[in-house]
Amino acid sequence: MFVSLVDFLLAPRKDHRGWNTPNEASRILLLMVLISVSYWAWPLSNGMIYMWLTIILLVSTAILSVGWLILSFASQNRESRKLTPSVGKNK
Repeated sequence: MFVSLVDFLLAPRKDHRGWNTPNEASRILLLMVLISVSYWAWPLSNGMIYMWLTIILLVSTAILSVGWLILSFASQNRESRKLTPSVGKNK
């Protein structure tokens, strides 16, 4: 059960062109980082939207770069899965 969940999260996804796209873990990481950094940055920005967005951009970029690098190492040598069930039905 745990191994199949890890394989599901870390397997690259093939799109309709046959290209590998980010895995599910990368997509989840993006949402988690954006939500948590947004929440963290609001008090620091004193309610100024421009500063809030700037802090989110700067901090999220650094965290996501490191996180995606780690996830890319973890997903090496895993077989790709289809992005959606309809991928490849047109052939």
